[in-house]
Amino acid sequence: MARLGIRILNGQGEERGRADGDDQIVMVYKGLYEPGDRIVFETDETDAYYVIRVDGAMDESYVYLTKNTVEYIIPFDEKKISYNPASFTGERHYITVRKAREYENRAYRNLAENVMDQHGDTGCYPHAHANVETRGESVFAARNAIDGVVANESHGAWPYESWGINMQDDAEFTLEFGRRVDVDKICLYTRADFPHDNWWVEATLTFSDGTVEVVTMEKSVKPHVFEMEKKGITWVKLSHLVKADDPSPFPALTQIQVYGVNG
Repeated sequence: MARLGIRILNGQGEERGRADGDDQIVMVYKGLYEPGDRIVFETDETDAYYVIRVDGAMDESYVYLTKNTVEYIIPFDEKKISYNPASFTGERHYITVRKAREYENRAYRNLAENVMDQHGDTGCYPHAHANVETRGESVFAARNAIDGVVANESHGAWPYESWGINMQDDAEFTLEFGRRVDVDKICLYTRADFPHDNWWVEATLTFSDGTVEVVTMEKSVKPHVFEMEKKGITWVKLSHLVKADDPSPFPALTQIQVYGVNG
């Protein structure tokens, strides 16, 4: 049994709301969010799986927590436009956390998806980061590629957020799982806002076990699906991205999906 807590803190660290429970908490927080506010999830059991919903307008996140405290910063202004406009609005907010069930932990799933991923080492996995994000804008952040949204026929504000590489040839995207996983399929939804966008014809996938897979792609709205068996990996990196011979300098990644089971 895990002892859980949810706290709502303002920018000065003052507590505006709190809920506690064992194994599961369903919290309804009444009040308008303000810049600087954050949701703090607490647990006395780390290196464990949880299911968390940070807002009623967002999907649940199946995550692996390695820290006792995970802070989720409420997005505002420019940071907000990569999220559903309905999220974090109004005066009533639905927030939940629970220990994941054993059948969920054994399930074959997309191990890459984490709707609540944010910048920095939050202790909440999976986690995406990159060596470049176009102009530092939220709509081109690495986290967008694991948020579960696969709309790829435009670019910019939600639901067309993506990982943008700022036209850098050395762009790299890293997905960390936070634990050992066994995978057998990777799907890449490349952005397809043609003719604004370019596309990649080749990319390299490097895994934590030292293996490398070079994959080829084509101009397509559909996901590029690659089957490969990898056991006991903890991360995968996407790099050596080769653009097509096209006038557009703007290839981008809408979503990466990595299918498999927990190790």
